[in-house]
Amino acid sequence: MRYCGRTFTQPELIRIKELIAESPNANRAALSRSVCQLLQWYRLDGRLKDMSCRVAMLRMHEDGLLQLPAPRKGNGNGKPYSRRTQKTDPKPPLVIPPTAFSVLKVKPVQNSNQSHLWNEYIQRYHYLGYAPVPGDQIRYIVQFQDQTVALLSFRAAVWMTAPRDQFIGWTQPKRKENLHLIINNARFLILPWIQTPNLASRILSMTIKRVNQDWESLYQYSPVLIETFVETRRFPGTCYKAANWIYLGQTKGVGRLGNTKKPQLPVKSIWVYPLHQKFRQKLCS
Repeated sequence: MRYCGRTFTQPELIRIKELIAESPNANRAALSRSVCQLLQWYRLDGRLKDMSCRVAMLRMHEDGLLQLPAPRKGNGNGKPYSRRTQKTDPKPPLVIPPTAFSVLKVKPVQNSNQSHLWNEYIQRYHYLGYAPVPGDQIRYIVQFQDQTVALLSFRAAVWMTAPRDQFIGWTQPKRKENLHLIINNARFLILPWIQTPNLASRILSMTIKRVNQDWESLYQYSPVLIETFVETRRFPGTCYKAANWIYLGQTKGVGRLGNTKKPQLPVKSIWVYPLHQKFRQKLCS
């Protein structure tokens, strides 16, 4: 059983259920920390992966594998983001001339106000909406003269996809060992009133130049490859091609673990961008 990038064995599941039974007064956050310690589930920088563990346990709960205590706070985690303020209301059409692209600023989300703003824009204007993400991640807000024009996020890579894995040429053990060196561009939104040709590829190029250093500052390791998945019925992936990303093929639409032959998800094109000249060597060694 695989949840949040980790495979859980049957004995581990039994031990998790025993720990829950032994801790009737513990809330979900405390249980996730205890399970991390029990399973020695740590980030590369030594911190507990308690948020990933909490999401994994919630999914186990939803799948009927274990029973979690009821949440004690109605914080809305896991539910659609419902916050809506005037800050994200539609603005008049804005055209940014190419000569002003140098004024664009790509800023990482660093506080709760920026986080709420990012979440709200994504929920309101991105076709996939907002969903909480466990594990390592970076979110960016792109501004032009203090006006938000675009938003991006990067998170952990997907567990497997044949075109990417064939492109890299790694073995299954090496994928398990080095998958953290790939990050996924999970969201990219240019706000609908921004009407500027070639802006998307320029923003991608600007973000790529800083994401490696930003990621290393946060998590003490450097990714060597970025991946993204573009829904083919909605977008041709032109901006990724213009920003020199490499097209690898398409997904089969069979779910996150590929455990069924019946298509369940929209077909997506797969694009990657190397962040290191010797990315294959680092991923395969």
